[in-house]
Amino acid sequence: MKGEAIESLKPLCRKAAADSAVLLRNFEDFLPLKEDDKVALFGRGGYEYTKCGTGSGGNVNVRETPSVAEGLRANGIKGIDKKVEKLWLEHISSHPFDNGEEGKFATEPRSQVELRLSEKDIEGADKRNEKALIFISRRAGEEKEVLDAPGSFRLSSEEKRLIGLVTRLFSHVGLIFNTSHIMDMSWTDEAWCHGRIDAILYAWTGGSEGGNGLADVLSGAVTPSGHLADTVPMRLSDHLSDKNFGDPKENYYEEDIYVGYRYFETFNPKAVLYPFGFGLSYTDFALSELKAEFKNEFKVTGIIKNTGNYKGAQVLQVYFSAPKGKLGRPERELIGFAKTRVLEPGEEETLTVTFKEEEMAAYDDSGITGNKSCYVLEGGVYRIFAGFDVRSAREVAFSGRKKKHEIQETKVIRTCEEAMAPTEPFIRLKATDCGAAYENVPLGTVDLAKRIEERLPEELPKCDKKVTFDDVKSGKATVSDFVSGLEIRDLCGLVRGEGTDSPFVTPGTASAFGGLTRNLRAAGVPAVCCADGPSGLHMKKGLYATQIPSATSLACTWDTGIVEKLYAGIGEEMSLNNIEVLLGPGMNIHRHPLCGRNFEYFSEDPYLTGKMAAAAVKGVAKSGHQAVIKHFCANSQEVGRFYENNVISERALREIYLKAFETAVKEGHARSVMTSYNMVNGHHTSAYYDLTETILRKEWGFTGMVMTDWWARLNDVVKGGFEHNMTDVRSMVRAQNDIYMCVDHGTAETNARGDNLEAALKDGTLTRAELEQCAIHILNFILQL
Repeated sequence: MKGEAIESLKPLCRKAAADSAVLLRNFEDFLPLKEDDKVALFGRGGYEYTKCGTGSGGNVNVRETPSVAEGLRANGIKGIDKKVEKLWLEHISSHPFDNGEEGKFATEPRSQVELRLSEKDIEGADKRNEKALIFISRRAGEEKEVLDAPGSFRLSSEEKRLIGLVTRLFSHVGLIFNTSHIMDMSWTDEAWCHGRIDAILYAWTGGSEGGNGLADVLSGAVTPSGHLADTVPMRLSDHLSDKNFGDPKENYYEEDIYVGYRYFETFNPKAVLYPFGFGLSYTDFALSELKAEFKNEFKVTGIIKNTGNYKGAQVLQVYFSAPKGKLGRPERELIGFAKTRVLEPGEEETLTVTFKEEEMAAYDDSGITGNKSCYVLEGGVYRIFAGFDVRSAREVAFSGRKKKHEIQETKVIRTCEEAMAPTEPFIRLKATDCGAAYENVPLGTVDLAKRIEERLPEELPKCDKKVTFDDVKSGKATVSDFVSGLEIRDLCGLVRGEGTDSPFVTPGTASAFGGLTRNLRAAGVPAVCCADGPSGLHMKKGLYATQIPSATSLACTWDTGIVEKLYAGIGEEMSLNNIEVLLGPGMNIHRHPLCGRNFEYFSEDPYLTGKMAAAAVKGVAKSGHQAVIKHFCANSQEVGRFYENNVISERALREIYLKAFETAVKEGHARSVMTSYNMVNGHHTSAYYDLTETILRKEWGFTGMVMTDWWARLNDVVKGGFEHNMTDVRSMVRAQNDIYMCVDHGTAETNARGDNLEAALKDGTLTRAELEQCAIHILNFILQL
């Protein structure tokens, strides 16, 4: 039914939320709760579930969000302390959830007002109950960075006081983090916690069924099988990126390719509290008969057996270690994973992970290997590791005669051309056989103006008959025939999207594009509807949809199958609501834990991110719709998001910040990309020719459509620089970014904002042929919807 969530999606969302939960500690089998357990729930998160972060990635209207307490009771946990519950429910009633100013992003607080309890308030609760659960809740998101401050990344004074009080009175305490992001974990064994924190579990923000999913895990209906998609260090400052994060103008990526576990496992393993890929279970698993073989591709197999007392699932993670060589490589890099079905006690399953040798290649941006602008495999031994997290994974022996995988001399895997290299001098970290070193980053040598000029398209020959878009759809004419006959006014109107609340599309959605001028509509070009976002459809009040778990939650399932099914469900709801394009998934890298939009993104790892995003894109496509992968690229912070410049080596761009997008394009067959707000190496991504044309289209073979983010800033396509505007659409088109998002309703045709398209066509700084290419990209995309 239009405007309503599909009821049959609820069980799948609930399962995904449960499967994403990451158990970090479970002393003395504190969890799961038993039916006859007496337990007190502290913190409003036990009675009011936080389903998402904030901003365009979280604003989904839902009918209801069941609480954890409700879910526990439905699962047979009857011993929830009613006196403690009454205190919290009365507090929530008098301090309702503060969702900020209606219709505005980032006006709500990062944490809600918690009840100030005294020892007298809970007198006797420790005698009535064997266990206590404390819930910590957080939000962050678009225009709402996580702050290194109490009530955000750190505990508030009230939370600290509550934890101190409860751990002093109760002998057995569990901590539940219902948060959009990782928090400071350095305090969990400090003296003021009295050594009584027996369990720690990250529940993330699991969408509208997240409270029920968490209740399933806490009650034992589901055994946790989630694994961390990010490293949890002792301190925020342990991240090398910390010293180059959060500047509103410019940030230098000195850590280079050493992001997340790539840094910690290579240079600073002692700083890790919980390693990448870590996650406990209620049951135990044995991994046996591990072996690897190489015949055209790598095949790693192992048997996982449930040796414990609960049914459960486990993830086999496969990593490789390359020789440091001349380029320098991380200690380990994820190269594959597979998840078992739910295994009964005593049951086992054989898992196989395959990957190609070329997937281990690194990019030489300096020519140090003698192969500049190439992906290479340097000579040496490449080792394979497998296990249940990056730290404990053990080396896998090769079967047959070949006991190791050794490359005798450097192999060139793929030859590229220099693109997006920085022009500002700075240094970067490098791993060598002798330890850490720093080197100067190779600077760009490309004459971008010359490259663009030499590759300008040719104007289409004019078709000798009048062609409509209906003729194109019926196969009587080509898209090029149609575009060749368009007037300049309509070509310009086609590259302008309108929003929000366009009368041509579903109310309350993000924008419309396509048939927005009178002539285009008359020719049969439809208006196409775009809706946020990554975790469900954002429509006006009164229209409801399903909110699936956040991207970070989904990454922690390590299950691409469930991700594809969830996004197929969103696709079904798109059909019901006449929405053709989903503005998601978000897939930027978790470079730093304080990025507010990390909940919209999957992981610190580009391999895991790419696989999850590809699954999401394929899921949406099952209903004939398209997903827009975003934000292309390096949207690593919200501070200064419209103007901030990220200075990044070409190697780090290709291996870390572009890699997942490449996977989503090549494996997920993504047909639409959204550029980011920020600049990279002095160029706004919305007008960066080497990003959208040289790499995306020419190198990756992308044939789809590109759009800007909403009200994106632009700068000169050749010069770049810190002169930001929203009118230099000429530079956007010359960069072959196809649609400017967005202008006010009714102005795609009139150009009320006053962009420079017509003027540039007159003075020769833009050609009709370039506009025609954008039009072809857009119309071909529409034909596939």
